[in-house]
Amino acid sequence: MANSEERLHSVLRTLEQCRTVLSDNTNRETVQLLSVAILQLRMKLNRVADSELKALCDVMVPEEAPAGKSDDPKSPQGQRRRSLLKLVK
Repeated sequence: MANSEERLHSVLRTLEQCRTVLSDNTNRETVQLLSVAILQLRMKLNRVADSELKALCDVMVPEEAPAGKSDDPKSPQGQRRRSLLKLVK
């Protein structure tokens, strides 16, 4: 088990290095895919269930923003923030 976890940690470090190299705005989609892979691997290593991540996302981005709040979900910033936190399974 320890050997397997060591290999996963090594893979995680490699993925993070790749993401850093590609993080110049020309490879945005690739960076996002790597970020998802990194998140999934971190969740596996830390034994975080999908339901726990979904609960966190739900708390951080409520379905309806309070009236008068500047984080308009229809604004480009609000849409981006919402899409980054939404769990898709």
